[in-house]
Amino acid sequence: MQLNFRTDNWKELVFTNWHVMRWLRLAFSLFLFTQAFLLRDWMFISFGGFFFIQAILNLGCSSNGCTIPNNKYTKDE
Repeated sequence: MQLNFRTDNWKELVFTNWHVMRWLRLAFSLFLFTQAFLLRDWMFISFGGFFFIQAILNLGCSSNGCTIPNNKYTKDE
């Protein structure tokens, strides 16, 4: 996925296409942040940050291999 630095593209990237995997990554990152604070184990912050960046920017599979298609059927079917 190529990231373009125009503001409208960033808004579209962050605020659209929220599927189950993005929500799970966000929840897991918040869990890791909470555990880092409660247990005072600051290594969890880096892992939480990793999953937070993946959730916000929809990164996680190379070349968008994990994206969910918008249409169930293609035009050829």
